[in-house]
Amino acid sequence: MSQDNPPFEIHVHGDVPLREDVDYAQIQEALRPLWRYVGARSLVDAAASAYEEEPGIRFDPREHVLQMCWTIEGDDDFRLAIEEACMGLNEIAASGAAIEVSFYDLEFDEDEAPPDTEARDDFLMCFVGPTPAAIMQVQRDLLVQDVTQLMERHFDPSELGGVVQAIDQLFANRFDAMVNSLQLGRPPRGTGSGGGHGGPRKPRHLH
Repeated sequence: MSQDNPPFEIHVHGDVPLREDVDYAQIQEALRPLWRYVGARSLVDAAASAYEEEPGIRFDPREHVLQMCWTIEGDDDFRLAIEEACMGLNEIAASGAAIEVSFYDLEFDEDEAPPDTEARDDFLMCFVGPTPAAIMQVQRDLLVQDVTQLMERHFDPSELGGVVQAIDQLFANRFDAMVNSLQLGRPPRGTGSGGGHGGPRKPRHLH
């Protein structure tokens, strides 16, 4: 943290399915940027939330899910910490997942603020997954949910099939562009000594 009096209350929320072979030591290593951010010596020391009613950061061994409902105080530099933690979670995630990060302005006083002044509240959506396709799948599903909920105020759900198809096509185009960019640096087929590799698997729905 960069300041003695952090300007934000930061809430991290999300459930990340983990591979069956992942143990607590690997989770602690993946989340090192988060517990180091709050000045803790281990994940156990940092796992509690600022609010007692929130579970904080915990691992459910039965479901093999990392559960996060965790509030701390911090600054904008927390964005780098959560980004690094997401990179660590990519290595141990079993499937794609979304993590919501909310920043609440602790320095804003609505009663004392000048007119037309707004709080510096902010919101960040992070995505993790074992593959780019898994991450895109979560992004696609959330976008479809948001768009259809908005449009169902004006249209019957049965009328929105074309909208969903258009979203799928956008993500399919993005996936194809990513695959093509990865292949630019590869040697021509048949020139390598190793076995073949099918490349990233396209997410379902993205036809």
